[in-house]
Amino acid sequence: MSAGRNVEQQIALQQRPPSLAVPSMAQRPRHDPGFLPIHGGFRDRFVTTPEAKYCCESCRLVLCNPRQTECGHRFCESCIADLLSKPTPECPADLEPLFEDKIFRDVCCKREIMALKVYCRSEKNGCKEQMSLQQVMDHLEVCPYFEVPCPLGKCKEKMMRKDMSEHLSRKCKHREITCEFCNHKMALTDLQLSIHQHDCPKAQVTCSFIRYGCSFKGLNQEMREHESSFASEHLRMMVVRNTTLEAKVEDVKSELMERYKVLPSLSSRLAEVEIQNEEMREKIRQLDQKVASVQKLMSTHSEKMLEVEMELRELRPLRAMREEVEALRGSVESMRSIVASLDSGRVGSSPGSHTLGSLEQQLSRHDDLMSVHDIRLAEMDLKLQVLETASFNGVLIWKIRDYKRRKQEAVVSKNLSLYSQPFYTGYFGYKMCARVYLNGDGMGKGTHLSLFFVVMRGEYDALLPWPFKQKVTLMLMDQGPARKHLGDAFKPDPNSSSFRRPTVEMNIASGCPLFVAQTVLENGTYIKDDSIFIKVTVDTSDLPDP
Repeated sequence: MSAGRNVEQQIALQQRPPSLAVPSMAQRPRHDPGFLPIHGGFRDRFVTTPEAKYCCESCRLVLCNPRQTECGHRFCESCIADLLSKPTPECPADLEPLFEDKIFRDVCCKREIMALKVYCRSEKNGCKEQMSLQQVMDHLEVCPYFEVPCPLGKCKEKMMRKDMSEHLSRKCKHREITCEFCNHKMALTDLQLSIHQHDCPKAQVTCSFIRYGCSFKGLNQEMREHESSFASEHLRMMVVRNTTLEAKVEDVKSELMERYKVLPSLSSRLAEVEIQNEEMREKIRQLDQKVASVQKLMSTHSEKMLEVEMELRELRPLRAMREEVEALRGSVESMRSIVASLDSGRVGSSPGSHTLGSLEQQLSRHDDLMSVHDIRLAEMDLKLQVLETASFNGVLIWKIRDYKRRKQEAVVSKNLSLYSQPFYTGYFGYKMCARVYLNGDGMGKGTHLSLFFVVMRGEYDALLPWPFKQKVTLMLMDQGPARKHLGDAFKPDPNSSSFRRPTVEMNIASGCPLFVAQTVLENGTYIKDDSIFIKVTVDTSDLPDP
């Protein structure tokens, strides 16, 4: 063990018999049993760290009753006993065998250890004294911070020695106290339990018949005479009290009978109230449903109003363009009339020819301008049609007409796939569409309908989080009464290029090549009036605002 090991530990003491007196050195044994640790070495807190030679090779504490082995190592008396109890005892320091007859008391080492300075074992209670290990017990016999038991046998409390006088005079429940009536001394608990007060002849007591009206008060010895001489009066008081109680009991019975009579009517009234309450609860439930429906309707109307507003914004330039085209048409027509009149009255003069040539040039320019406006009008009409069919809540309902013709075109490889109109997760959200192969694609070619989801390039992509992570549900709608729709759902793979921010018009489609078998599709109720319905739903519940 190194010399730097700090042995600042508090010792666990054996219980010492309670004593307030300090025995003389002649009366006290050389080493009180409470002084020694129960097992191992001393756990006292030493003022300076003990040297390694004073520490046990087994428990590493300061040696208690040191014993030295033949190999020169030291152990506590209890530690060496533990080692010798083993079948083949050996020294833990050098693994040399140990022999009981070659182990001796190290008196010199013990004397040096007993001279080491330690702090008081009551340091935790506030004692700051230092003394040699030899003097610990002498100090504890007088230490004001040392905990000692109450000297009164029935009291089991322990307190610091300096608090003993206050405990005995004020706090101990078993302290001696004097009766204020007869000056007899007894334990406080006896007096508090009224044992003595019941027997004390000079204690002031009240007549036990006070509840019946007797007001006598006197000493215990007078109370016995009072009870014997006033027995008849006490009996009379009890009779009067009993008569009064009987009258009250009869009044209570009468009141109970009256109340019992009205119980049936109250029960029926209570049943009526319960029925009314149930009706009210049902009405409240219906009102709640109506309120929810109205709120949902208002929400739908708000969305529709917003859609109308967006469409109006798109239509305003369209109207202006139409008016401009109409004005141009009128101007062209008037020019054509002028040209026609000039053609009919032309006689070949040079000024007339120049006028006619300039008019023809203006007419040609107007024709070109009208052609440009016609193209722009067509583009605006197409955009308006897309707006009319587009949704902004993440749900696409796609009706595919002429199923047989389009399916046959796909079979002969004339038109392999169809794209739906775009739909959006919001007015400023993701732009998406669906792509369908009526005759299948990849693994499903010729046997299945293949359905895919496509992320398109939108105007507000810079404000949206990427990659696209929203859950997508694909569904083929059953048009029969059973409504057994066929569907599949998936969460986008964030590492797939299909869900990154588009750099071209649309990303690579992702979905289900084997979405539905053509035999299931064409033999069920999924085709009606040569049309099918496909629904695509994108989860927008956790989508942040852009």
